[in-house]
Amino acid sequence: MRKKCFKGMPPMPSRSFEMDERLLRDSKPLVTLELCQARLMDDCRWPWVILVPQRKGITELFELTPLDQAVLTFEQMTVAAAMKETTSATKINVAAIGNIVRQLHIHVIARTEGDANWPGPVWGFGTAEPYASDQEDEFKNRFLKALHR
Repeated sequence: MRKKCFKGMPPMPSRSFEMDERLLRDSKPLVTLELCQARLMDDCRWPWVILVPQRKGITELFELTPLDQAVLTFEQMTVAAAMKETTSATKINVAAIGNIVRQLHIHVIARTEGDANWPGPVWGFGTAEPYASDQEDEFKNRFLKALHR
């Protein structure tokens, strides 16, 4: 059984941490972890979570402190495992691209054979399909249950 380290004091973001407006617009809050805000991309074609480290001015992984790099790796793997459990996906894609939104954020995307663009990338494919309220709530509940196992 996996042990999670998400209890205790709430995480403290950098004092002037601000999330890029595009990340705020395109995603919805799921949970705040020790380092990152986990957010659900508002596109129901793929279960897609982004992790945004709560650090000011960071655009690259190597700009994080060694401790933050370790915490990010742990959170990334924990979220990926929860996505796999929640979705039974064929493959979990993890990427940090940042060509358009420079603020460091990690994509964790559950892919399934036969999904909207399998096996191609999700970026730039078609038009996002926002979650219906009940569909979003159902995914969030299943994901958070898997995350905290």
